[in-house]
Order: sequence, then C-alpha cells, then structure tokens
Amino acid sequence: MATPPALNWSVDNCTIERAMGVLGEKWSLVVLREVFSGIRRFDDMRIRTHIPRQVLTNRLNNLVEHGVLRREPYREPGSRVRHEYRLTDKGFDLYPVMIALAEWGNRYLADAEGPPIQYAHRDCGAELHLAVTCTDGHLIEKQREIQPRPGPGTRPRTSPAGADPAGDGGRRSARS
Repeated sequence: MATPPALNWSVDNCTIERAMGVLGEKWSLVVLREVFSGIRRFDDMRIRTHIPRQVLTNRLNNLVEHGVLRREPYREPGSRVRHEYRLTDKGFDLYPVMIALAEWGNRYLADAEGPPIQYAHRDCGAELHLAVTCTDGHLIEKQREIQPRPGPGTRPRTSPAGADPAGDGGRRSARS
C-alpha cells in the first residue's frame, strides 16, 4: 500500500488544531449556541444549559480571551455591575460552523419529531443550508469531490514519512 502524501506534511501549524484549542470542548459550543440564540447573561446560560458555574466561567473567559466574545457591562436596579456576552466579528464568523454542526446533528441525531433548532434567513424566513463552492464558483455536491492539499503555509515533516519516533502517529503531544 502506498504511503499517503499527507504523511509528508507537518501538522505543527495546523489551523484546525488551533481552532479546536479555542472551540473543541463541548461546553464552548453550547455557550456559543446560547449567545447566537440571544442568551447573553451568565445566569440565563446557567439556568438554560445546567453548565456547572466554574465550567461556564472558564468557557466564557476563554472565548473572551480569544476574541470570540466581548463583555458588555449592565446593571439591574439595585444590583452590582454584571456583564453580558456579545459576539465579536470573529464570533459571528463562526455562524457557518454552528449551522454545519446543526445540519449534521439534525440529519443524524434529531428526535423523531424533527430538529430542535433551524436557522433561517432573517429577511424571507427560508431555512438555511450550507453549500460548499470552489473559488471558481462550482457547487460541490458530493463530499468525495473535496480533496485536501498542501496550502501556502505547509511545512515538510522533520522525520521521514513512515518513521514515527514518538510513537504518536506523527502528531505532537496535545497542548494544555
């Protein structure tokens, strides 16, 4: 069997891995689901999601630290200043990711009654669906038409293809 060409590429600067470092934990995506749905306050998120207080605090802090959310102060009469969480431009750019996850979940994991959430075009009300197109405008209708290839930031692996000195399949240790 031929060695896959991808074994010659380093994954040390993988942007998917970096994105998962920001978003790759279940509660982070649940927090984003809430903010996309208009739930912006800590206590409202806790009530709706049942995320443990410290976990929610950590996820919100991480999303703010990475510029996905921003804190906006507010004060209820007679109370201390609190914050609600708003999407930044970087956060709004995650809408296609959320729609893709919802479409996949709706297709494979929804209850018999149907999906619990759908995304719609605000102007006309029609349901949204993601489409993949190439830069020449071709609609990709079958996922098998997609081919990963080296990009301009690709770096060669430092160890030869097939060698696995770390015993980890050529991957680095996970970052903490």
